[in-house]
Amino acid sequence: MFKLYTAPGTCALASHIALEEAGAPYSAERLDFKNSQQTTAEYLAINPKGRVPALVTEQGTLTETPAILAFIASSFPKAKLAPEDSFAFAQAQSFNSYLCSTVHINHAHKMRGYRWAVDETSFADMKRKVPETMAASFALIERDMLKGPWVMGEQYTICDPYLYTISGWLEGDGVDLAALPKVAAHRRRMEERPAAQKVLADLKR
Repeated sequence: MFKLYTAPGTCALASHIALEEAGAPYSAERLDFKNSQQTTAEYLAINPKGRVPALVTEQGTLTETPAILAFIASSFPKAKLAPEDSFAFAQAQSFNSYLCSTVHINHAHKMRGYRWAVDETSFADMKRKVPETMAASFALIERDMLKGPWVMGEQYTICDPYLYTISGWLEGDGVDLAALPKVAAHRRRMEERPAAQKVLADLKR
């Protein structure tokens, strides 16, 4: 039995959907970020980074979305959540790494400028830049990276719940989804999947 630590509105949604898609035995524990539950001694003993997701397994705790997604895919090969070809798998990892190391960081500048600067005027400047950087990143995804109907083409993979999660932040970041028809269509396809529907329904409870 795995235990996933998550929080509403975070990238942990990708791992949550992937666990459901894989048919993995798991429980999900929601942290209350508004009350800084992620910085309590109890949670920091689980994940010293003080962030989500964290996936507790019999072998230890995993953090970072690309690593957790790859672990889920390799642990449940029958679910076919990753390409079998080694080069194609590396391409999937490349896509997820881009979401993690570039796109998510673009988004974080809106609310967490204190991670990179101390001057309040710097926070405001970073926040103003977010619509531009998020739009540019997703224009690249739309044009060159989203093969369709799924990220990797015909096969649904661990890239898809991750893209769905990050694309859910676009409107709040001032990006017009109408300018990204392939991404918008991907979102609709994701929301038709039973695993995504179940996870989203559970999060509303």
